[in-house]
Amino acid sequence: MKILNLYAGIGGNRKKWGEDHEITSVEKKEDIAEIYKKLFPADRLVIGDAHDYLLKNYDKFDFIWSSPPCPTHSRTNAFLNAQGIVRYPEMQLWQEIIFLQHWFKGKWVVENVISYYPPLWPPKVLDRHYFWSNFVIRGFETSRNFNIANARASTRRPSKDDINNLEKYHGYDIGNPPNKRLLLRNCVYPPLGKHILDCATDSFTAPQLPLFPS
Repeated sequence: MKILNLYAGIGGNRKKWGEDHEITSVEKKEDIAEIYKKLFPADRLVIGDAHDYLLKNYDKFDFIWSSPPCPTHSRTNAFLNAQGIVRYPEMQLWQEIIFLQHWFKGKWVVENVISYYPPLWPPKVLDRHYFWSNFVIRGFETSRNFNIANARASTRRPSKDDINNLEKYHGYDIGNPPNKRLLLRNCVYPPLGKHILDCATDSFTAPQLPLFPS
């Protein structure tokens, strides 16, 4: 199967997909892409704008995963707004959902954080993420061996224990890059990424109602 993995980061969602698929991943930041390449050397890695790449290449793939930038949608904006930092939510999230729903013939999923505003279209909520898709994503229970919610949400200076626990939780050893904690907490939990791909490839999955009218 030909898979397009957009806004790849360090590949939390991709980690347990195995090596049986032809995977193209797109990441804009070169330092993050370098980490991804070391972790997944068999993947085709494109360093560039994922939003633009999707528009030009969507019809070459069987399955598309997209995780557009989340900071402007996150509930942390409530705290920033109180400090006088105001910004519009970036609309490429919604652009990609609409585009994929109407024009892509394969299976697709778009992931983002739980937002500070009511989402424009109802998502599936799993492990503190929103997911929109054109297939049914079954329920999923995470197995937490530490309080990841606190590790992710804490506003204090991150401790070494926070970072070590996030590494153990996601099953990563990425050395000591700048913003290591941010890279790890932005990951989709790897078993959840595999669960969603399994749902997409399950021939017995019932069709989901369209998000938008034809």
